[in-house]
Amino acid sequence: MSEKRLTMKETIRQKALDLGFCACGFAAAKPLSGALAEYRAMIDEGRHGEMGYLETGLEARANPELFLPGVKSVLSVALPWPAPTKPGAISGYAVIQDYHRVVGEMLAELLEFIRSIYKQPVYGRACVDSLPMLEKGWAEAAGVGCTGKNSLLIVPGHGSRVFLGELLLDLDLEPDLPLDWNPCGDCTACLDACPTGALAAPGKLDARRCISYLTIELKREFTDEEAAATEDWLYGCDHCLDACPYNTDSAAAFPGFDPKEELVNLTPEKALELTNSQFRKLFAGTPALRLGLRRLKRNARAALTNKHKSRN
Repeated sequence: MSEKRLTMKETIRQKALDLGFCACGFAAAKPLSGALAEYRAMIDEGRHGEMGYLETGLEARANPELFLPGVKSVLSVALPWPAPTKPGAISGYAVIQDYHRVVGEMLAELLEFIRSIYKQPVYGRACVDSLPMLEKGWAEAAGVGCTGKNSLLIVPGHGSRVFLGELLLDLDLEPDLPLDWNPCGDCTACLDACPTGALAAPGKLDARRCISYLTIELKREFTDEEAAATEDWLYGCDHCLDACPYNTDSAAAFPGFDPKEELVNLTPEKALELTNSQFRKLFAGTPALRLGLRRLKRNARAALTNKHKSRN
């Protein structure tokens, strides 16, 4: 390992941390065979539900060369988001600024910094759910964290309330080593907390049972069984996140993520009264905007039905 390469790499890492990322790691841009095998198993078992788009571009998901010809390194980052200040019907990550924009802008700034410290041209591409990348696989390969029994990446000192992003770079940077860490041990808090059994086994999520999938990704109307499973959630679900001990002790979140109180306090009754323009205004700038009013009201009707049943 040359001293110059190490110096440049650590300079980049420090800049990433200065920007607000809680972790930054580097991996060689080689196909992720192990992560792709796990992904294929999910598809073959039908655990992705009706998300047909996940069945496309399988090889590309593990091979960044198809997204940036000449890529040599994958830089992975994690950005912590705050725990909800109080229980709500919308997942905590969706009542704050849209992470796609926030993380994307931070990665763009990091890429400009990298270009400023190299004499030769640097080609790069930022990814924040914008490309079919195996984000968790790359973050593990880069030593950013390890997958927990909740099927989410757990970052040391920051838990699993993190957004992930990547920079594809044509720079030959020394890769970091994956963490030699079993974050969960004998703990089963997340599996025990999931009310629908969506965590079919440690680290194995069945989307068809997941409240987040049902309330966000499922496009059609609910069956009676699906509606009953959603409890009182309007968007997403935080059960497994709230149960994880790493999230109760995690460090401070990125300061730019102030919750939108109108969304924190949104009730099913209020949701059913919204017009299209009111919906767009209320959800503007958040990840939940893509849900659309029709599905929000579908979720609200199910939540009200479940509330009435619980009282009887």
